[in-house]
Amino acid sequence: MVSAGAPDNSQVLNRAARKRAAILEAAQHVFFAKGFVGASMDEVAATAAVSKQTVYKHFRNKGELFSEVVTSVVRARDAGIPAELLSSGKGSFEEQLRSFARFFLKGVMQPDVLRLRRLVIGEAGRFPELGEVFYDLGPKRAVEQLAVVLRQSSAHYGFDLPDPDIAAEYLLCLILSIPLDQSMLLGDEPALTDAELDRYADEGVRVFLRAYT
Repeated sequence: MVSAGAPDNSQVLNRAARKRAAILEAAQHVFFAKGFVGASMDEVAATAAVSKQTVYKHFRNKGELFSEVVTSVVRARDAGIPAELLSSGKGSFEEQLRSFARFFLKGVMQPDVLRLRRLVIGEAGRFPELGEVFYDLGPKRAVEQLAVVLRQSSAHYGFDLPDPDIAAEYLLCLILSIPLDQSMLLGDEPALTDAELDRYADEGVRVFLRAYT
């Protein structure tokens, strides 16, 4: 029998979840500030206001912790691309595609996503597995999901799409390449405005449709 003052399992799990979330938030801050190599588990523990033993209880090593940071940042900014995106909404195919492109570009250009991308690129030579985690959760997943959307849309709207996978890659490149290159090489300042991002998204869609429809 559990005593009246003893916490039940749900309280223990909630407390553990809060500590895990605090560790991940602290780790993101430390990794962004110090890089993967410069970050230490001691500093993560201090920033999260927990013991180092608690950090290791949740994450076996720094690599596993970094992988979880990558996962949490990408998933927080990416709810996925629904398969029915371009076949069930209002407006023409071009209008829906333009709306998607604007939304997707602004998600990729979020400051924390850009910082994470720079960090992963900077460490890719020494720790390629970190780049693989980011790639699988971000660019690769986006292409795979968008290919499904384009395949269904080509049937729905009646246009020829021989290779949906490469079409998805081309569309994302047309949308992302210029603003993303600028941010990777020039830093966060001066940041592109929403109007500038919309222009890149719209022009990418226009070029894509000229090629495929």
